[in-house]
Amino acid sequence: MLYTISKFIKFKRIDFLKICLIIILSSDLKHVNSQDHPFNLYIEQHDISILVNETQSTILKLDGIIDRNVNVKLVQQHDNLIAIDPDSIFINKSHTNDDKNIANFSITGLNPGHLEVTATTVPNETWIGRNIFIRVTVGYSNAIIYISIVCGWIYFVAWSISFYPQIITNYCRKSVVGLNFDFLSLNIVGFILYSVFNIGLFWIPEIQAEYFERHPRGLNPVLVNDVFFSIHASFATLFTIGQCFFYERGTQRVSWVAKGLLAAFLLTLIISAILSGTKVLHWLDFLYICSYIKLAITLIKYIPQAIMNFRRKSTVGWSIGNVLLDFTGGILSMLQMTLNAYNHDDWVSIFGDPTKFGLGLFSVCFDILFILQHYVFYRERIQSYRSVEDQNQIDNEVLNDSYEEPVLENSN
Repeated sequence: MLYTISKFIKFKRIDFLKICLIIILSSDLKHVNSQDHPFNLYIEQHDISILVNETQSTILKLDGIIDRNVNVKLVQQHDNLIAIDPDSIFINKSHTNDDKNIANFSITGLNPGHLEVTATTVPNETWIGRNIFIRVTVGYSNAIIYISIVCGWIYFVAWSISFYPQIITNYCRKSVVGLNFDFLSLNIVGFILYSVFNIGLFWIPEIQAEYFERHPRGLNPVLVNDVFFSIHASFATLFTIGQCFFYERGTQRVSWVAKGLLAAFLLTLIISAILSGTKVLHWLDFLYICSYIKLAITLIKYIPQAIMNFRRKSTVGWSIGNVLLDFTGGILSMLQMTLNAYNHDDWVSIFGDPTKFGLGLFSVCFDILFILQHYVFYRERIQSYRSVEDQNQIDNEVLNDSYEEPVLENSN
């Protein structure tokens, strides 16, 4: 489950939080130059979503006292996606300061896609046009947008509740035999690092300032549901780990391979934190390193469980409910990406930058493997709970191929 994991999603569903973020960001941008310059030109609405052949209007506004004539030319990032009318605006220095609305202009969707509209100004001073920009998204259909939003919320709910079938299974069996400890150890580290990334970008102003310094016209990529999901996932995984200390676990333990990987991740984090603390790296770079480790963990965390199921020839103890919910979330996540790519003719978001889609597909492939193990390969081993001794006896019988010790005859 990624970061989704959330890291650089090109199209985000339009919800209340995003609108709030846009309003806050726009409000901040309006006053960036108010203390350094006599006036500030800015666009009323920085994000516009329209359909092909649909028209929407917005306003160029003024804060402060304009002390010179300014000619503003709106420049499109890509041709043939939208039409702007007018695309050139002349502002006379005699403009009354009581009227903050400089000019209305309209944007009409021509073809699906994403683009950014910026401005060149005469006189050509960077600060004049800094806040004159619009991010425009043009789509084919509102119906696809709504379907995409529904898919997004369903997979969010599916992933959020996917932790509980395993917790319930452990509770009912009073045992964690069959649940791989390497998977748990990697999973908790991944979700904690995911939480650190989300909390840093969502709640720490200094890190937000670093992000917007690098991406002055961007939106914060972390939404409140990202923060909630990562924190909730961390606590749910910690609870599952706690069950391992109280319930029957047999001889299971974290392997040396997993310990070595975790030690390497910890060393990387310590070095990165020291470099960030000594200002060699920015703290934003430290958060990116956390996210890269999370992505690496997502690639490998299911491998120990799959191998354990194969060796035991059984999925007893590994909740299929968790797998089915994760599979549902993964399929809907990729479906949402595909719908967005089609609706906005943005296939580059999948094939040009395949990280998110590829990692989602990788997780779904493991889910399919677990489903096959549970319902096809080892379905005869799906049974009610057995004690550790009974299960170990069955496993030994499988491994020893039903070896029988010979009986010695007594001699007189």
